[in-house]
Amino acid sequence: MKASKRHLFIVTAFLVLTFGIVRGQEKITIVAAANLKIALDSINTVFKIQNPGINTQITYGASGKFFEQISNSAPFDLFFSADMDYPKKLEEKKLIGSKIKMYATGKLVIWSKKIDPNKSKINSLLSADIRKIAIGNPATAPYGEKAVESLKFYKIYDKVKSKLVFGDNITQATQFITTGNADIGITALSLVLTPNMKREGGKYYIIPQKSHTPLEQGCVILKNAKGKAGAVKFYNFISSKKAIAILKYYGYDTKA
Repeated sequence: MKASKRHLFIVTAFLVLTFGIVRGQEKITIVAAANLKIALDSINTVFKIQNPGINTQITYGASGKFFEQISNSAPFDLFFSADMDYPKKLEEKKLIGSKIKMYATGKLVIWSKKIDPNKSKINSLLSADIRKIAIGNPATAPYGEKAVESLKFYKIYDKVKSKLVFGDNITQATQFITTGNADIGITALSLVLTPNMKREGGKYYIIPQKSHTPLEQGCVILKNAKGKAGAVKFYNFISSKKAIAILKYYGYDTKA
C-alpha cells in the first residue's frame, strides 16, 4: 500500500472510530422535556453503543413549545413530554404513530444555595431573605404548572407570586438559581441530582407529591417517523432494564 493510500486509510478509520461515522445510518430526531437532559443523554449513550447504525439527535426544551411545533408539522420522530397531556393532545390531532407510553414520574424540589429549604420546607419560599423564586413557565412547562399547583395547595401562591420569575423551561429556571438571578426555585429532582448541580453545593427539599397532580411523563412515536425502525427501537429501549435503572438513578419513579 502506497504511503498516501495508507495515510487516507488511517484517517478514515480514525474518523469512524472517533466520531461514529457509519455509512447508512438512520437519523432519528428526538425532542424531549428539559428535565430529562442528563438522564436521557445517559440512556442515549447506552442506546448508541447497542445500535451503532442509528444516529439519534436530541433537542431539549419546554413540552408545550414542542407540542406547538409538532402541531405545525415540525419533522420530529419521537416526543418525550414532561406530562401525559401534550401526547394526548397530539393523539387527538392524529399526529402520533404509537401508543402513548408513560415512561416515568418526576418529582418537584425546592433548591437553593442561599438557604437550606429542609428547615422550613415549603415555607422557605416565604423567607424575608428570598426576593426572587424561579420556576418553569406554567403555560408551557409542566414542571412549572405543577409548581403553581403546589404553591396553591399550601395557600402561599398569593404571598409569593410577585417574586416569581419564569424560565422558558425547567432547565432555564434552574440556571436562574445557580447563577444567582433567583435566590431559590422549584425545579426537577432529576436536575439537582446531576454532577454539575451537586458541585454547586445547594440544598434541596422534595415537595410532597400530594400537593400537585402526578408528574407522569409520556412519550410517543410521531407520524413523521413512519417507516423508521430506529424510532421504534428507541421507543422500546426506554422501557429496558438499563434505561429504567438510569431513570431511577436520577430520581424518577417508574412502573418497573
